Amino acid sequence: MTMQREWFEKDYYATLGVPSSATQKDITTAYRGLARKLHPDANPDDPAAEERFKEVSAAYDVISDPDRRKEYDKVRANVAVAGARSGGGGGFGRPDASFTGDIGDLLGNLFGRGDAPSWSPSGPFSRGPQRGVDLEADLHLSFADAIAGVTTTVNLISEAVCPDCHGNGAAPGTTPRVCTDCGGRGVLDDNQGYFSFSHPCTTCQGRGSFVDTPCPTCSGSGVATRPRVVKVRLPRGVKDGQQIRLKGKGGPGRNNGPSGDLYVRVHVATHDMFGRDGDHLLITVPVTYTEAVLGADVRVPTIDGDTVTIRIPPGTPPGRIFRVKSRGVTTESGRGDMLVTVDLVVPAELSAAERKAVEALRDVTVNQPRAAMGV
Repeated sequence: MTMQREWFEKDYYATLGVPSSATQKDITTAYRGLARKLHPDANPDDPAAEERFKEVSAAYDVISDPDRRKEYDKVRANVAVAGARSGGGGGFGRPDASFTGDIGDLLGNLFGRGDAPSWSPSGPFSRGPQRGVDLEADLHLSFADAIAGVTTTVNLISEAVCPDCHGNGAAPGTTPRVCTDCGGRGVLDDNQGYFSFSHPCTTCQGRGSFVDTPCPTCSGSGVATRPRVVKVRLPRGVKDGQQIRLKGKGGPGRNNGPSGDLYVRVHVATHDMFGRDGDHLLITVPVTYTEAVLGADVRVPTIDGDTVTIRIPPGTPPGRIFRVKSRGVTTESGRGDMLVTVDLVVPAELSAAERKAVEALRDVTVNQPRAAMGV
């Protein structure tokens, strides 16, 4: 198990404001909200916010990873049992004489040794590979591209593995020198009776190695902030506000840890003819009075660039909706329909012949639509 002493000292769930039964999605949502609120860029003159940001990042780094979360939960549970059996009321006192079990067996390899240190948001270095942070980006699409699906790119400026030192912090042509005091582990063990605690090596400051000649590109940090262009393949039918996850395209991991993910939020522009309701496309088609009264075959444009013909029966009222099967949005689950709404167009101006024809129709009309109103 790869852990730190702080695993039993800090409640990471409380730090993120979620219960221990929270789902991974709930944990991620809570972290993103706190990270946006507490990020140093948003609080440039608030050291307390920066420290809180580090605590939140450290908590998320552990319990966002299913394997590390299991280890963390096990550590917390085992320590609670050990404290209860020791008569310390949940603390870490020496077991009393009535406890005949082996507390070493009870805790197992609670504070395991042998894992190399890595960078952590909670401090300069911690043990084990460290996953990179998740990033977010916005992508604006036309309505047609969202319906058809498209491969495009997003531009962002973020940390990335230094291209010159490949993340080890040493200048090209050199390599880091292993610390002889800790053997490259970055931590020293302090045996205290039944417990063994680890603390950062004071010689190498927990790094496990020395960089005699730092990389000039990243100043020895192993990462560099630079513009990045990331390819995004969007499926057909992507929706406005939908998030696309690009695994491993986020911030770089530390100490051979995996990179974080990039979440691309899609913004779809409106269309001058079509609207959308789920997987259905919406369109309004104007018809004349005579077409609505006498009936007509009306051509309707589609998102595919061709047209379909719908039959308007005689006496069609304005607002009636006609369904055209399988001419809507195509997604992995199939294709929706196109819903055509009829809109009656009343001309503002008439020619002399049109006016004469309408007046003749008025004179022979026997239908009284307001008769039921008594007027």
